[in-house]
Amino acid sequence: MGTPVDAEQAWRDLQRIRVPQERVYDEVERSAAGGWGTTWATATLMWLFLAGLGLDLPGWGVALAIAGYAALLGALAVLQNRRSRVRLHHTRVTRRMLGTFVAGALVVGTTTLLSGRLLDSLEPMSAGLLQATVSAAVFVLFVGPSSRWAARSARRGAADTGAAEAGR
Repeated sequence: MGTPVDAEQAWRDLQRIRVPQERVYDEVERSAAGGWGTTWATATLMWLFLAGLGLDLPGWGVALAIAGYAALLGALAVLQNRRSRVRLHHTRVTRRMLGTFVAGALVVGTTTLLSGRLLDSLEPMSAGLLQATVSAAVFVLFVGPSSRWAARSARRGAADTGAAEAGR
């Protein structure tokens, strides 16, 4: 500590660093709260895929449907990523975000499998439509609130990390 520290200059430097970081977290929260278009597009693709599987397709038809579904989901992810105003080379993924993703996959997957088992006694077309509708509805009802809840953790995680680093 041989050099004197100007407290005012240090405070201005801190604010210059902190304000852009806060804007990034504001944008992450805004995109999580307002991204219903992607949610509905994903739910529509899921509905079409599950309804198509209810048609009792041959093996090559199922493989083609899976490949098409994966390609369309990938294209949707690329499109959404290009539209996003947040450009970070390193995105902070918190445990809450990871847990929400895994929980969503489990809830939607379990709903799809369970509804398929319960609707086995119906004719394939009706069962496929019902299974697709129930699964897409669970997806929409789970994704919206859970992604908003998980996005709030990115700001909190950064504040915790910043406080821990300041304490060193």
